[in-house]
Amino acid sequence: MNESRAARRQGDDVQRTGSVATPDGKVGAAGAFWSVWAGVLAIKLYLSMVLAPFGDEAFYWQESRHLDWAYSDLPPLTAWLIRAGESLAGHGEFGLRVLFLALGAILPLLLRRLAARHFGTQAGDMAGTLWLLMPLGATLGLLALPDVPLLFACVWALSALDAALETDRRRYWLALGAALALAWLTHYRAAMLVFAGLAFFLLAPRGRACWRKPGLWLALATSLLGLVPVVIFNLRHAWQGLAFQLVERHPWSFHADALVQPLEQALACTPLLYVLLLWALWRCVQRRGEGAPWDVYAIAGSVFVLGYFLLGLFADDLRFRAHWPLPGYVPALLVLPLLASEKSIAWRRWLWRPACALAALGTASAFAYFLLAAWPSQTERLATYKMFPENFVGWHEVAARTNEVLANGSSPILVADNFLLAAELDFQLDGRVPVFVLDHPLNTKHGRAPQLAQWRLDEKALGENAGHEVLLVVEDSAGRERERQPWQDTLPTRIDGLQRVDTLSLFGARKRFSFYRGRVPMRP
Repeated sequence: MNESRAARRQGDDVQRTGSVATPDGKVGAAGAFWSVWAGVLAIKLYLSMVLAPFGDEAFYWQESRHLDWAYSDLPPLTAWLIRAGESLAGHGEFGLRVLFLALGAILPLLLRRLAARHFGTQAGDMAGTLWLLMPLGATLGLLALPDVPLLFACVWALSALDAALETDRRRYWLALGAALALAWLTHYRAAMLVFAGLAFFLLAPRGRACWRKPGLWLALATSLLGLVPVVIFNLRHAWQGLAFQLVERHPWSFHADALVQPLEQALACTPLLYVLLLWALWRCVQRRGEGAPWDVYAIAGSVFVLGYFLLGLFADDLRFRAHWPLPGYVPALLVLPLLASEKSIAWRRWLWRPACALAALGTASAFAYFLLAAWPSQTERLATYKMFPENFVGWHEVAARTNEVLANGSSPILVADNFLLAAELDFQLDGRVPVFVLDHPLNTKHGRAPQLAQWRLDEKALGENAGHEVLLVVEDSAGRERERQPWQDTLPTRIDGLQRVDTLSLFGARKRFSFYRGRVPMRP
């Protein structure tokens, strides 16, 4: 506790001299924080209402319409939050995302409070503002993705552990257990949070002393409650969720191309801020012998950053993963305002301001990208570039055309050729008609094939409607170009009498859809 009070006195120096732009600047840190927080929230509120669902968001929405203990790709919390959000705000993009927006807005407030606990109120304001300047932090909560509640659980766990170590009060140990349970309800990557905690309790003197305290065992017992739904689901479904997350999605062999992960992280965090974050983590490691809060921050941050780097050398490299180490940057952000204010750091004057400016530019670019994706007339500008937002565009148009084609026929069964298209059509049509899905390789690649089978919306379930008329919607631009034609060549073997009745080409043919009529095959 004496160490903590000393850190607060040191933080008071930051409060007297610090600012958001530079440790010696004149900008009020509190005013800057609340201005940036309100501005970022306003932008995300607008985007949440006009940006079409990301493909995974739409599938999570489908899961929210089939509430269960868990799902083949995730534990249940993401679906539960979406269901609750739509119960509050109604069906639509905003209802889909409203609770994720709330969690994303609360996160910088938690960071601000946690930094202020040790380093003073102005250091807290600066840490919260830094989070909102970093693209990954500012945009978190815009989309209904599991990373939002997972990071919320990580920050809550860090705050609860910090308070429990200082006071040894039962309520803080219970809060730590609740945070861990929340993480287990969100994603299997909660395991990294547990590894970070285990490393602290084994390596740090303050951590080893906790094994004799009943509070730690109370926290661990409480955390197991979050595993109950996951275990029940996996027991009922032959461990499908665990098999996908630990076996099927990962090659578990070294791939040298993953050595570029630091470059990916530098782009995701913006280069100068990334350098400062790594430096702050290194300073935490150097000062871990001083006790609170350096030991906790050093181990928690290092386990996430180094752990995910090493994991990335052998794990899944086909999906976006730049957000994986994000919890590891939280401790660095908390201490960075204090460290950058130290008079012995001569280079802070010329690096701090450009780092903040570049981070703000990166965040502005990220929001500009989402705004372009939300305005079809502007999306055309990106059609010739690799950064074309294909997962956000075309869904309103293909759903509208599907409605038109359905209206011109005799109530055919609606079928999509892959799970992402099916989820988007289902969302846009508000679940009014079931959308079956052919056995596209994407379904298996993303771990959704078992879930579709459980919902009886896969190709096998479709076969039970032999002879029934079908409207098949095919996303011709889905997947890798070399895989498209072989897949489309299989369509006549899946649906009898296929006849193309319409096509839809958008954004310079970057998004293409075909509409076919046919019948479910008569098979033994």
